[in-house]
Formats: sequence, C-alpha cells, structure tokens
Amino acid sequence: MPLSYLTRIAQTPAPTFEEGARADLIADLWRDLGYDVVRDEVGNVLTCLTPPGTEGKPALLLAAHLDTVFARGTDVTVREERGRLVGPGVGDNSASLAVVTALLRDLHGHAQTLRRPLWVAANVGEEGLGDLRGTKYLLARHRDRLGALIAVDGYLGVAVTRAVGVRRYRAVFLGPGGHSWGDQAPSALHALGAAISALYALHRPVSPRTTLNVGLASGGTSVNSIASSAELLLDLRSLDPVVLADLDTRAQAVLHAAAREAGVSVRLERVGDRPGGDLGAEPLLDLAREAAREVHTDLRLASSSTDANAAAPYHLPAIALGVYRGGNAHREDEWVQASSLGTGLRFLRRVVDLYQRRPVE
Repeated sequence: MPLSYLTRIAQTPAPTFEEGARADLIADLWRDLGYDVVRDEVGNVLTCLTPPGTEGKPALLLAAHLDTVFARGTDVTVREERGRLVGPGVGDNSASLAVVTALLRDLHGHAQTLRRPLWVAANVGEEGLGDLRGTKYLLARHRDRLGALIAVDGYLGVAVTRAVGVRRYRAVFLGPGGHSWGDQAPSALHALGAAISALYALHRPVSPRTTLNVGLASGGTSVNSIASSAELLLDLRSLDPVVLADLDTRAQAVLHAAAREAGVSVRLERVGDRPGGDLGAEPLLDLAREAAREVHTDLRLASSSTDANAAAPYHLPAIALGVYRGGNAHREDEWVQASSLGTGLRFLRRVVDLYQRRPVE
C-alpha cells in the first residue's frame, strides 16, 4: 500500500528551494527497491526503466513534485482522524510521491514486460516561485528521448488537459525616504498603494478566464518614517497566451506609471513564467478514461497550472492526473482519505500499462 510510505514522506519537510531532505528520502526509498537513481544539477531525483529492446524508443515520464508550500519550521506532523490522514502537505504532493513509489515497488522484477522506457522523477520547484524549474530542466535536457509526460499531482478523478499560463513579477519601489514631519520626500508605499489600486482596475476578460492577484505587499520601517522601499508580488494568469501577454504588458505599464507619478523608481523582476495552452493530452486522456472506468472512478477535465505546463512549448503530449482523494490543499489541515491511495495506485498502474500496450512507433 502507498500508505506505508506516505507518513515518512509527508513528515520530511520540503519547502520550495529546500527540497533536499525529502529528495534524499525518495532517493533512498527507490534505491532500496532496487533502482538506479540519479540526482541532477537542480535537485531532481530520477530513475529510468529501460528494459532490453526498448533502447531509443520514446519514454513515458511520470513526474511528482517534491516541494510543498509550507515554510521551514512548520509542524508537519501527520495525524489520523477517522480514516483520514491530516497534516500540512500530506496530499500535495506527498500522497502522489507515495503512490509513485508504490508503483515502482510493484514494477520491480516486472520491468522486462515494458515495451517502452518508463522514467520516474521526483522533481523540485513546482510550487510558488519554484517556476517549474525541475520539470523545465528535465524537458530542456531530455525532450528528444521522451514521448509523453504525466504530472502526478492533484485529486483522483481530475485530469488537467489545459495549462493555465502564469506570469509573476516582483516590483520593488525605491525612494529617498525620510522623516514623516521633517522631510517632504516621496513615499515608496504611496507608489505601491497606487499601483495596487490601478492593477485591480485593469480590465480582465471573463472568457477566456483571466485573473490578476497581488499576493504579497510590504514596505516601510516605522510609523513616523517615509518609506524608502516597498514591494509586491504580482500573479497574472490566463487560459489564452495572447490575452496573458496583453495583460502582462498593461500591468508592467501600470507599475511604471505608479512609480513615475509618485516620484520614485521601480525595479521589476519576472519571477515566474509558466507556459500555458493546449497540452495535446488527447492520447493520454483516452488511456486515463479507460483506467478510471476500470477502477470505478469518474474522470473530470480541468484547467490548471501544474508541472505539465512545462511540456507546452515542446509540443510533448502531457497531462496531470490525481491519485488520491482529499481536501484543504495548501492549508495546514490538509487531509487525505487513506483508503483512496490503493485506488489511485491501481489507476496509475493501469494508465502506465495501457500506454505500454499502444502500438510502438
């Protein structure tokens, strides 16, 4: 059962950019199962099953991200409550890593039945400002050896077939600062406030769905000081790459205008660029639908931002598939239905089996 791995994984902290301890654990678990494991330059854990006769054939890559949204120091203890496992990150994405590890356990000794190579990665940098750096690295380096990507992420019964494009910026407003009574200097916080107001006034179409969010804002040093610096983090999203590019241009113009009108400067840094658009998921979706029927699970299509986004620029068929039932993702009271992990494992194993049975190119 994947349950045997889940608590160990979930209770090993893995903030974005600090996934090392969990990567060590996953690498050890996979080596203990008898697999050769490599750690690449960005921190991904990767094992490649390439039975004799499959060399040179395009591989199916399963990728489950290591990182969570929770900062170092968060109590990640997992507790059991009436058939549920509860704790920060127990689902997203610890449960997926547990299911993938159980899949490798079940495949050990049977890899020779594969008709195509199967690559399995525990990748870094999916959450927050990680900007998909783990999957982006894998695809930039290995695209010519891959035939499809399945991001193992999310709830059982959900298939992400369209990637939501994301642009993210850090805007830092800078001014001279000074004393609130003795000086007449411009305030960086004034610019920040004006920028936030103007950003939310920007038109965003309802269809295709397009969103704007200032998720963090800070600045200043004291109540009686004119702020010399202030900054915000801006998240822009759309289902349409053209609409996203237009919103991006208009948002940057707003930030520069707010700084100029307040009499301060602004430094813009793009801290996220997740490609969006059609993932070419149809061949994989057919397999997922058949596998879902066999485990008596309904499959719902969704648009989201996952590791599958990284495949869009490469025209590599990709999909994100969930393998557990749960709720409250990104909250400290996140939960997973323990009994769902076995179903998720059977579902994922069947998807892999069906992919292997497709006619070999």
